[in-house]
Amino acid sequence: MAISIAGGVRPGKVIEIERRLYKQLIVGKHKVNVMPDEISEDLEENANKLDIERQALKLRIDKQAKEKQVYLEVSALLTHTVNNAIEHQLANPQMILEASAIGEGQILLLDLLLDPDLNINRLRPIIESISWLSRDLINLINSPASGHRRPKNSDVQVTDIKLVLNYIGIENLRLLIPYFCLRHWLPTGNANLLWITRKLWRYSMVSAIAAQTLAELHNKEPSLAYCCALMYQFATSIILSQSGHIFDKTWGTWLREASLSREKQVYDAIMATDFPAEAVLEQVLQHSHSLNWQLLSLLQFDDSAMTQVLKELDHDYHFTELSVDAAIVAKASCYAKVLLLEEQQQIDPQEKRIMFDYYQFSAQELIRLKGKNFRKLNLL
Repeated sequence: MAISIAGGVRPGKVIEIERRLYKQLIVGKHKVNVMPDEISEDLEENANKLDIERQALKLRIDKQAKEKQVYLEVSALLTHTVNNAIEHQLANPQMILEASAIGEGQILLLDLLLDPDLNINRLRPIIESISWLSRDLINLINSPASGHRRPKNSDVQVTDIKLVLNYIGIENLRLLIPYFCLRHWLPTGNANLLWITRKLWRYSMVSAIAAQTLAELHNKEPSLAYCCALMYQFATSIILSQSGHIFDKTWGTWLREASLSREKQVYDAIMATDFPAEAVLEQVLQHSHSLNWQLLSLLQFDDSAMTQVLKELDHDYHFTELSVDAAIVAKASCYAKVLLLEEQQQIDPQEKRIMFDYYQFSAQELIRLKGKNFRKLNLL
C-alpha cells in the first residue's frame, strides 16, 4: 500500500528538491534568455567577456604550478574576506536594512495595495517620493509597447505622475508596483551576478503568476497572493545584492592594490576569482525566509497581512497547518521550482509527483496552471 506524504512533515526528498532549485539559481552555470522588461540587458556582453577572461586566466594558471599556488592562496583569502563581511552583515538585520536602502515608503505602498477600497490619491505622494518608481511608471506608460490608453497624439509624453497613475489604474498598479519593487531590489549593474539575477527574476515571476492564478481559482484575493509570492524572494534579492556589492568592492580594492604593487601573478589570481556563489547559497538557505518578515518587522509592518504570510512560511509548519493564503504562496513556489527544474532536466517524474503530492495539488489546479503563459506577465 502506498503511503501518502501529503501535507504532513516535509520529507527530506522535498527539502532536497527545493534546495536543488536554489542551487540551480545561484550556483548553476546555465544562462537564461532575456525576459520581457528584463533588467541589465546591456550587461550581457560584459558578463560574457568577464566569463571568458576568467576561464582563459584559469587555463593559463593551471599550466603553471607556481602561479596555481598563488591563485589558490589569493583566491581563498579573497573569498574568506568576502564571506566574513557578508556573515557580519547578515548577523544584524538592521545593518542589512540600512545597507539595502529600503525605506518604509516602499513597503507602505505594497501594504496599501492590499486594501480592497484603496483610493489612488493615497498612493501618489508616496510614489512621487520614490524617484526610481516614478520613473519606471512614467517610462512604462510612454513606452510604444504599452497597450494602455494614452493621449490621442502619440508624440505627447506623459510626465505628470497623477496622469500616469490615472491612466494605469488601481488594479494594474497592484501588479506593477510589487513587480517594479522586486526588480529594483535585485542586483543591478553587476556583471558577476547577471545570470543569477535573471534566473531569480524568472523564478519570482513564475511564482507570482502561479500564485495569482491559484488565488483566482479559489476565489481568494489575488493581489495578496501575487505580492507575497514576489516578497518570498525579497530577502534572497537583498542578500544577493549586498553580497555582490561587498564582493565587487573587495575585489576592486584588491585589484588596484595588486596593480600598484606590479604583482602580476597576484593581480591575475584576483582577476580569476569568481563570485563566491556556493557560500552565498548557504547564506540564502539559512537566512532568507526569516529575513523576509524580520526586515518588514523592523520597518514596523508586523500587522501587515503580507508579513503574517511570510512569517508562516518561515516557521516551516506542516503544509496542512498553513492558512489558505500562505498555502497558495507555498504551492506557487513549488510549481515554479518544478517548472524551472524540468526546463533544466534536473527533476524526474517521480520527484515531480512527490512535490505535487506533498503540496496537495488538485487536478483542476494543475490544469489551470499548465494553461498559463509563464514567460510574460500581462502588465497593462
